[in-house]
Amino acid sequence: MTFFRPLVLASSLIFASAAAFAAPSNDDRFLVARDAFRSGDRAKLERVAPELKGHDLEAYVDYWLLLGRLPDQLDPAIAREFLAKHERTYIAEKLRSDWLKVLGKKQQWAEFDAEYSKIVAPDQELVCYALQSRRARSDASMLDDAMPLWLTLLEPPEPCYPVLEALIWEKRVIADEVWARVRRQFEANKIAAARYTTNYLPTSQTPTSAQLEAVIDRPMPTLAKLPANWSDKRLGRELAALAIQRIAKNDPRQAAEQLEKLGPRLEENERSWAWGQVGWQAATRHMPEAVGWYKKTGSLPLSDEVAQWKVRAALRAHDWGMVRATIENMPPALAALPEWTYWLGRAYKAGGMTTEADVLFQKISRQPNFYGNLADDELERPINVPPQAAALTRDEVIGASGNPGLKRALALLRVGMRVEGVREWNWTLRGMSDRELIAAAELAKRNDVYDRAIAAADRTKNEHDYSLRYLAPFNDQVRPAAQKQSLDDAWVYGLMRQESRFITSAKSTVGASGLMQLMPATAKWVANKIGLANYSHSRVNDTEVNLLLGTSYMRMVMESLDNHPVLASAAYNAGPGRARRWRADRPLEGAIYAETIPFNETRDYVKKVMSNSVYYSALFEGKPQTLKPKLGVIGPRADAPKGEDLP
Repeated sequence: MTFFRPLVLASSLIFASAAAFAAPSNDDRFLVARDAFRSGDRAKLERVAPELKGHDLEAYVDYWLLLGRLPDQLDPAIAREFLAKHERTYIAEKLRSDWLKVLGKKQQWAEFDAEYSKIVAPDQELVCYALQSRRARSDASMLDDAMPLWLTLLEPPEPCYPVLEALIWEKRVIADEVWARVRRQFEANKIAAARYTTNYLPTSQTPTSAQLEAVIDRPMPTLAKLPANWSDKRLGRELAALAIQRIAKNDPRQAAEQLEKLGPRLEENERSWAWGQVGWQAATRHMPEAVGWYKKTGSLPLSDEVAQWKVRAALRAHDWGMVRATIENMPPALAALPEWTYWLGRAYKAGGMTTEADVLFQKISRQPNFYGNLADDELERPINVPPQAAALTRDEVIGASGNPGLKRALALLRVGMRVEGVREWNWTLRGMSDRELIAAAELAKRNDVYDRAIAAADRTKNEHDYSLRYLAPFNDQVRPAAQKQSLDDAWVYGLMRQESRFITSAKSTVGASGLMQLMPATAKWVANKIGLANYSHSRVNDTEVNLLLGTSYMRMVMESLDNHPVLASAAYNAGPGRARRWRADRPLEGAIYAETIPFNETRDYVKKVMSNSVYYSALFEGKPQTLKPKLGVIGPRADAPKGEDLP
């Protein structure tokens, strides 16, 4: 069954003509121009450029010609002419950004300031150049704006160093802040950056290269060889705390033993920070001691990552008091995220504060995400697909088909420049109304660019088309394949939406391929297991083969993990062995299991797959849904694995 809403005939014809308009036209010559630019063959690029007048991607060729004249040969007048012609487009933003970096590096601040005011989304390099420009103009407020970068910009690009150093020279940052930055850099494993930061310390507190190397590479021997008076000076205490942090990354229990011995000689903030590091590393390993070690941190403010894992450790321990206290002490912006809004509501509810809990659930209710779905469940509100937006008008269809940015994006995707095409598409969507977004989504769908259709439909605020937001292409192949394996087709679609966004040629950075993103070794193993004759990896992107292998593997994973979709989703992304190890020693609520997955990517993946499945169920079945029953309860890790080990 298909659930797409057909457009009126006129709209269909216009989109059909748009697809025809997007047919290849001198694309081969464009790729020659691209290759000439990439290889630095300017003469060849100049020869090919005139042949591409009128091509959808002519602006890119002109951009490459201008970019080749940076940093010293670009005529500012020609650059401004190009920017005026393409103002507010992605390609203008790219050229302006490239040009500004040249101006910033040369410290040509008057020219820089004139163009910087027109940039829409400056990256960190440009932000720091702008701060440098303000300092050159003796703008005192520049220091206030630069101060937040001290603890957040842990591995700064080159233009940011003069900004950070200005905070030192103006004494906005003293030893306490320098050590805080070093600690944060150790937490983030930005060790080279931490080495550099120590240069900002007072001479009496600056470690030698040998001392720092010993802490980083040989933390246990370093602690074993501490001199008798190591704690008399701050340098000795800070290095000891950093050594404990390094030990904790590999062995939290060993780090805790060392900290128990050395802790009394550390000052309170040093000791509390070290216990936070031990608790954090223990929490990511689901060690039961994590909660106790976290409690030793006292009232010390924790970094965002350490605080979030404190909540997760408390969730696995069902310590709702710690959940509440930790979230309430988070910075407001962090605490306001849907996950922590939801879990604070659950903590209030566990403590009998149902009115306060419902206020929090109301804040995120109806949001189309994992925690919005769970909040709906807590409020006993069925999860419904929003009312269908009215059919697109002829003018709306024409507007999308003729939008230059959307045309460029589709052309880039057509010639295989996916990264650039995605960026061009997303840039063009900026500021669009709901109606324009729906028209863009429909245009992408008609051109079989399903990931961009979803990207556009996902952005609507008031008017929605969930048949575009939750596309179900290849319906006549996917649903029979799922049913043959006795799989919930809504879950299969939810997983595919997250894996590949329905791009059949999708290939991940680690080599996973196709609609269901199969790794080569896994695909080969499944093919052998099911007796697929004449299989070779060259067939993995074939839709039918990919679906057969993918759904067969999903069935095997499900059977090995109690037929539980949360465990199976985690296993599909991170491997069955890890999904099994992440269980607790007792039954665990499915939402808590998902929240406490140690891998950021897998944690986000599982939440999105399960939320996706709710909306696909609502669309397929035509009735409201709930998420919590799908999450269920995860059995304890003591359960024996079923069947042979899976890849």
